[in-house]
Amino acid sequence: MESISNKNSITRRSFLKKAGSITSTTALSPFAFSTLLSGFSDDKRIIVIGAGLAGLSCAYELDKAGYNVILLEARKRPGGRVRTFRDPFADHLYAEMGAEYVNSEDSYAREYAKNFGLKILNAKLYDGIFVRGKRYNMAAFQSQNQQLPYEGVEGGQLFGQEEPYIQSWIEKVDDWAVDNDVSCFSCHEYGGQPVIDNPIDWSHLPEDILALDKLSIKELLINEGAPKDIIDLYTYTNATESTGRPETLSAFRLVMGHYMAGGFSEDTDEGRILGGNDQLPKSFAKAISSNIKYNRPVRKIVHGKNSVEVFFDEKGKQTSVKGIRTVIAIPLTTLRRTDIVPYFSEEKMNVIREQSYGHVMKIAMQFKKRIWDEKGSMGQRIFTDTPLRRVYHFSIDQPGPRGILLSFTSGADAEKLGRMSEEKRLTVARNTSGKLWPKTPKYWESGISKYWNEDPWVRGSYSFVGPGQHDFLNIIRRPEGQVHFAGEHTTIHRASMNGAIQSGVRASDEIKQIG
Repeated sequence: MESISNKNSITRRSFLKKAGSITSTTALSPFAFSTLLSGFSDDKRIIVIGAGLAGLSCAYELDKAGYNVILLEARKRPGGRVRTFRDPFADHLYAEMGAEYVNSEDSYAREYAKNFGLKILNAKLYDGIFVRGKRYNMAAFQSQNQQLPYEGVEGGQLFGQEEPYIQSWIEKVDDWAVDNDVSCFSCHEYGGQPVIDNPIDWSHLPEDILALDKLSIKELLINEGAPKDIIDLYTYTNATESTGRPETLSAFRLVMGHYMAGGFSEDTDEGRILGGNDQLPKSFAKAISSNIKYNRPVRKIVHGKNSVEVFFDEKGKQTSVKGIRTVIAIPLTTLRRTDIVPYFSEEKMNVIREQSYGHVMKIAMQFKKRIWDEKGSMGQRIFTDTPLRRVYHFSIDQPGPRGILLSFTSGADAEKLGRMSEEKRLTVARNTSGKLWPKTPKYWESGISKYWNEDPWVRGSYSFVGPGQHDFLNIIRRPEGQVHFAGEHTTIHRASMNGAIQSGVRASDEIKQIG
């Protein structure tokens, strides 16, 4: 696509709008890597830290290219925040308790899934709404036969109701792009579109637009006259997807997101891997099994001009391994608790310490009967303002009679549930599901929760852009000497399996280009 050269040229945003969707000394363990490292020279070794999808894809690509790769993982399994629960359930049922969706535009995730012989199952769109104690049919709402009880809501669109209040800011970005002969497609690779000439360098945007990064979304919407109800609704729409709150998310990112016509909505084409998302990291791990060392939490990273040394726990003792480069592919919530010698640049350390992460909890509920399929049900996938936020039938690819309802809760509600015992969490889940489908308490069998903020190797959900953080992405993904960085926090495709994989491939390409 060519750059915009005049006022009549079409921007990416306007095109999508018109087209709809396109579509110290350390005690060394005597057995540390003695067998694995024999015959290999330190000056040829690449050390990848973290066996989530970012680390796995990076190590996989480097191994294919002939590099000597070691992958260190703190857990006893691969996958990181990809977590499929199977054991708690009957009848071979399963539930995704971590990363879940593969959107239609997720080219990296889809390509690797295809290469490993995995199929993508399309997810069901939202078909019901439960807010402020009332039930709504999604189709009736979208055809404007039903009106939500929120002041300022217009039309039959659930997500994006904040846009009219920031339209003037979107137009300012649009006008600036036209006047400066740049295109939105240049912002990042989006929907398969490559980065082109004359890209938008966000640091060159007008000062008043950049100043939005000092504001939260809540502050901007208040300044622009949005009713409290619009802000409340945003809490349950896009803020829930981000796992943040309107007061913790950057206003700059809101405006730029709308300008790029991006973001999640009730119409987003989602899917997941048939049979469980854990098959994807397991496929990567199987292909490079001899390179992976589990139960080796990294404690210290020492980097110099021409080499690195990574210290980690192994069978109760601390040992280390040396190499020429390392790729850090763990969440910054974990990296900020790891010793770095010497410190990285001041701006890099600031990002590591300050990058925002949200709160998220998923609860899987097993019922002996799928009452949500019965006549009169409000649907199988429900958008709510309850503590569970999103509640949906998960077992769509498996026969009954049993089935699993899965909930996705974030922000303040996830924090509140996170302070509860498991028993109390499940009580809330059971009672809430009863409000949505009155017969569910009768058929309840069991449940289990996963609160990622209490996971010792994550302590958070995924990254999002908080106020003052619009430039964090460019800072964190830049290599520092012999150290490279990967993870969903290093890519524009945040909070996704696709972004994690893309970042791992990018980091591997950086190393391959060096030679």
